[in-house]
Amino acid sequence: MPFDAAAREAFLLRYAKGPLLLRQAWEAVPAEARTWRPGEDRWSAHEVVIHCADSEIYAAIRIRLLLAEPEPLIVGYDENAWARRFRYHASDPDLALGLVEAVRAHTSAMLAGLPGEYWGRMGRHSQSGPYGTDDWLRIYAEHLEVHAAQIRRNLVGWQNREAASGGHQEVRHVR
Repeated sequence: MPFDAAAREAFLLRYAKGPLLLRQAWEAVPAEARTWRPGEDRWSAHEVVIHCADSEIYAAIRIRLLLAEPEPLIVGYDENAWARRFRYHASDPDLALGLVEAVRAHTSAMLAGLPGEYWGRMGRHSQSGPYGTDDWLRIYAEHLEVHAAQIRRNLVGWQNREAASGGHQEVRHVR
């Protein structure tokens, strides 16, 4: 069901606030805990931040395709393959956070000025089928909220791990 104007505005506000939530979550994590993974095949806080930057770049293109092209194909990607291939732990999280903030600010400004009739356009996602502007807005309004919560959970896991060992356990970092 398409969003009405009030729902769309609420999602646009959440979308705009996402980078602050991500940065706050990241800054709460001590340096020694940032590359700690809560389990095999689980991402560290560092990897989460780098993923968010890659995702924001692609999200900005996706919404522009939906708004400007007739029935665009939105191509999915394997985020875990990207994390391995692009060696996320070798990437600078401060640059990634700056990129998230810049891309979101630029896209938020563009979206804020759109007339209502621009919304409701549809394309097709290569993995999930029909995909429109409201789908995009719902997904990306929540995306950084979800990953900020993931970083906070990682911190709690790291703290619990430290507490269980009396604070003397060696911390292994993935490089």
